[in-house]
Amino acid sequence: MYKRILTAVNEHLNSEVTARYAMNLARVSGARLYLCFVAEKGMAASTIDRAEEAMKRIFIEAGEIGIEIEAVTETGDPVKKISELVRGERIDIVFASTRKEDIERRFYAGTIARRLSLSLPCSTAIVRVVHTGRIRPREILVPLKARIDHVQERAYFTAKLAQAFGSKVFLFHSPEAASKFFHGEIHLTPLEWEEKLPDDISDFMEYMQKYRIAHAGRSVPGSTGRVIAIEAFSKRHDLIIMGASRRSMLSSILKGNPVEEVLRETPCDMIILKPRVSI
Repeated sequence: MYKRILTAVNEHLNSEVTARYAMNLARVSGARLYLCFVAEKGMAASTIDRAEEAMKRIFIEAGEIGIEIEAVTETGDPVKKISELVRGERIDIVFASTRKEDIERRFYAGTIARRLSLSLPCSTAIVRVVHTGRIRPREILVPLKARIDHVQERAYFTAKLAQAFGSKVFLFHSPEAASKFFHGEIHLTPLEWEEKLPDDISDFMEYMQKYRIAHAGRSVPGSTGRVIAIEAFSKRHDLIIMGASRRSMLSSILKGNPVEEVLRETPCDMIILKPRVSI
């Protein structure tokens, strides 16, 4: 369970939208929310002013809906300062937004989002904002692999965001077996879906039922990243929640990385969750 949630704020609108995802998760989780802005060396005064204005807007909005909130402003390296705050305050999960240049750089090499995801001892939620004016997703697409790391936390995170926005969850599985490709889409009844799915996905569905989250499931064979983006576009989903890929750098070069492929092509907002909390 998340008790302390931190969201990194900067001068970009994307970070303010990301903070509202964090704020709504804090609201339904009964968590304390930390806003953190780190001014880097040489940052222009106008840039700092924009970031501080964003902090004020989020702080006021969170206070109006009864969230316990704390604002922190630091100077220095963002990753170092956020890491210190995470350890000092025992933060459970950190939200951070991607920037335009992050999307264009393969493997997030050197980006703040990538560095946070790799270095923090807590869970991280990296948010790719596509629609800045659409912060209440009605339909959440959750692509699932046959084997799911930290299935309990991933289900909890998904369920809480769905609860926060009154969303319906669509679980999506893309089998890797090439022999199934020529059969086209696989439409299953609820009973057939449960019988044919891998155990981890069945467990995920059980958590959705436990949290009383409206959900449905579908299985479509094909290239994972491409199929997910097409599914989100064709079904008009508002948000994608994916688990962070654990593939090595070499494997990503040889086989591609589904998360990065969806990150570049997603037609809607996307959250890349790297879970580390024991629920």
